Amino acid sequence: HLIAEATQLYADTDLGFDLDNTVYAFDSTTIDLCLSLFPWATFRRTKAAVKLHTLLNLKGSIPEFIHITQGSTHDVKALDVLPILAAAIYLLDRGYLDFTRLFRIHQAGAFFVTRAKANTRVRRIYSHPVDKSTGLVCDQTVRLVSPKPAVMYPDQLRRVRYNDPETGKSLAFLTNLFTTPALTIALLYRGRWRVELFFKWIKQHLRIKRFFGTTPNAVKTQVWIAVSVYVLVAIVKQQVAPNRDLYTLLQILSVSLFEKTPISQAFSKIDATNQNTTNPNQLSLFEL
Repeated sequence: HLIAEATQLYADTDLGFDLDNTVYAFDSTTIDLCLSLFPWATFRRTKAAVKLHTLLNLKGSIPEFIHITQGSTHDVKALDVLPILAAAIYLLDRGYLDFTRLFRIHQAGAFFVTRAKANTRVRRIYSHPVDKSTGLVCDQTVRLVSPKPAVMYPDQLRRVRYNDPETGKSLAFLTNLFTTPALTIALLYRGRWRVELFFKWIKQHLRIKRFFGTTPNAVKTQVWIAVSVYVLVAIVKQQVAPNRDLYTLLQILSVSLFEKTPISQAFSKIDATNQNTTNPNQLSLFEL
């Protein structure tokens, strides 16, 4: 319910792209645990962990889907339970480069942007003109040529190569978006880092590193409580204090939990106690 409310509040957020599609970033983060206390959370021989597979709506950075698994679960398997919204764009890291699952997204009427691996073999069908002054190197329509990938994804793909001026890295993207400008595809992928910022924020400011219980249900409950707090603060930000950042709002709420103060006044910069009243309710004890 909170996620749906927050998503609606941020629906008109401008991402800076001339797109009507909903844009999602999908990734996972690992939370390390003690193996002796959490033996069910398999990860490594001497360490336990759980993974938070998160689908982040870039409008408002709202987590619309979270799947919690053991740390040993491969990231790409989370695509099997990921809800696919037709016409939405999914930004995926190279760890999700599985052509069977990507073709499933394509068949569902959705779009994806991911990075190609060094061993991804393709055959160029057509090259589109690009403005190389923007950092674009090429924009091609391609097909997979390796036997297994060609069967897994039998349709055409688009490959965009881009030299990032900020990092100096050469990046190759694979996507099924054929009508979107090539530069927009490269810039869209930058938005994937918002999910990394989300993971960093909740780990720093919410309690998801130390758990009160050791059962799978206890861990999942505490994670969802943290997500609920994050979404509640995001709702408050949009409704009451759009100019404040989430961390400031969280700090204000944490020190005013037990105060009978209207929430709008708690976030106001005006100190209500210093305001003069012309008609005091209390009589003066001494006449001067």
